[in-house]
Amino acid sequence: MVIRKFELEAKLRDERKLIRNGVLRNEHPLDESEEFSDFMMACRRGDLKRCQELISAGVNINGKDAYDYTPLVVASLCGHYELVQLLLESGALADPDSFEKERAVYNALNNKIRNLLLSYDYSKAADPLQPWASHITSLLVRGTPPTSDITLSAAREDFHLHKFILSARSPYFKRKFAETPETTTWKLPHSIPTDAFRIVLRYLYLGDLPRDFVSPRSTITEEEVFKGIDKLCKQLEIEHLWEAVLSSDRRLARQRQQDEVRRAQSQVEAFFRETVFKHRIVVDTQNARQVKWPRHNSIFANCLLQADEMAEEEESTGDKASESAPTPNGIPIGPASSQPTGTTRPRSVLYPAHKAFLIRAPYFEAMFSSEFLEAQDTEYLHVIKIDCTPPVLEIILSFLYTEKSLCPLDHALDLLYAADMLLLDKLKTKAAVTISTLGSGNSNVLVDRTHQHQGPGTPGSPGDGAVSAEVEMEPINVYDVIHAAWDLRVQRLEEFAARYLASRLEDYIDETEFHDLIQESAARLEARQETDTIELLDDIRYYLSERFRLRFDGGLDLLDDQGELDSTQVEGIAAEAAAVPVVLNRVDKSDGVGEEGVIALNGEVVEDEFASDAINYQILLGKIDKMLGRLKLDA
Repeated sequence: MVIRKFELEAKLRDERKLIRNGVLRNEHPLDESEEFSDFMMACRRGDLKRCQELISAGVNINGKDAYDYTPLVVASLCGHYELVQLLLESGALADPDSFEKERAVYNALNNKIRNLLLSYDYSKAADPLQPWASHITSLLVRGTPPTSDITLSAAREDFHLHKFILSARSPYFKRKFAETPETTTWKLPHSIPTDAFRIVLRYLYLGDLPRDFVSPRSTITEEEVFKGIDKLCKQLEIEHLWEAVLSSDRRLARQRQQDEVRRAQSQVEAFFRETVFKHRIVVDTQNARQVKWPRHNSIFANCLLQADEMAEEEESTGDKASESAPTPNGIPIGPASSQPTGTTRPRSVLYPAHKAFLIRAPYFEAMFSSEFLEAQDTEYLHVIKIDCTPPVLEIILSFLYTEKSLCPLDHALDLLYAADMLLLDKLKTKAAVTISTLGSGNSNVLVDRTHQHQGPGTPGSPGDGAVSAEVEMEPINVYDVIHAAWDLRVQRLEEFAARYLASRLEDYIDETEFHDLIQESAARLEARQETDTIELLDDIRYYLSERFRLRFDGGLDLLDDQGELDSTQVEGIAAEAAAVPVVLNRVDKSDGVGEEGVIALNGEVVEDEFASDAINYQILLGKIDKMLGRLKLDA
């Protein structure tokens, strides 16, 4: 172990030397910002909720603190498995050749975390944009489904390309296509070698550049190709191509490729917002199919995606729909229909989209590769309805175009269903992570619905406590979460829902909807036998024991070796409390009227929370047994 430690320290010194000399970029810079300090503290605590919030806000998950620790190393060292998983999924660097990866593995608290770290390689963790970049590159040779809308013809070869990508990556192409959007062919000058065009286009499409710039059978020299590349760089206003051409060191080349991919992502995102989001139109749902958008338009859209607004999002105003006859540039603007003031109609939002990016979703890939009407070219763009709300569709489009997928909790459940329909597994996982971390059962995001804080002095409640007038509402319904988990087979959400229900079982145990949920879980077994268990209830019982276990660890006298109550004063509590309404509040009688204590679920005042938890654990188990008897289920 000592030898291994010295090897790690030597590797760290070598990396730092290369960084100081400017050969390598420092991928773990010192970050002394308040946000990063907050992030590091959340990593030490294992606070999934806070970590997810800060990651969504853009905190640098690969920064270092003043003690030379990264978030991944801290989470690994402190033994927070789910947080380590979240960091890796969010892009924490895990390059097998890096010091930080080896340091995290070396310091991992247990083998479970160590094996998780070892299962991640560079392509999965350190380069989250790789799938997006690979798709862009594949468009150069991909023929099915057809997505090309411009052909560049050289002396010996034709290149089938995409106006959107060329415009986003090159200011020259952006100006030219804006002037003549209807152009479908482009003749390349014969004075520039075809090999030079091929290399430049491969760079624009984020492909790895070849080792040999001239093929063995070529009649031109490498010098001529280099001159052609230089001329194209100046004409197309491409600034960084030579950096990629001249990279020889493996790590330096990979670093520059990463920089180029991030630069391309920024360019595509800017052009995406300038075209797709800027030119979305709002229409009455009944008129959505009547929108006429010419195929040859100035933003090169291939189809229109329709998302219908929810009823509660409708506005009872005199707004007019935004559809009309097309302008000269091929983009419909201005109102074409109106509605009386004070009335409401279903509204829809139409987004102009590009097949080259939509086919990242297998759903669209199959649609555009088939004989369906949507795959056929017509005078006007096809309107394709997507079963989701406009905000959810915007999240999906942002992911398809830019790989970015910021998912607010209030849209996570809808996104989960939409991503499943479109077969976008990565986005589906992102939605599930948002629900199971921001809505973690050990956090306060999903608010306790029935516990009401009490204070002294108001009669009419247990212990003369005053009931707070404010009861917070949950931002997401746990019953919807468990049904989504069942419908879509998302194990992560099943575990989360069971953990959440167990953490607040006293709030749910008497609800009819909870009883129906347990019965539905029992019915999920097609041929359930008397001895079969109920999966959801088994999970709830497990997390319920976990919830109280830590309170009982350390030799609490109220429990015996089997975890049962050992005090005669609480005999029969479970049976008596099965029909008792759930109340759990702290009573503070500091005004001299009685003594301070805690109310258990059966209404009894006990001396502290340890005694209350011991009683409540048995009460909740008793309520589960009584519920099963009422439902005639043997579990």
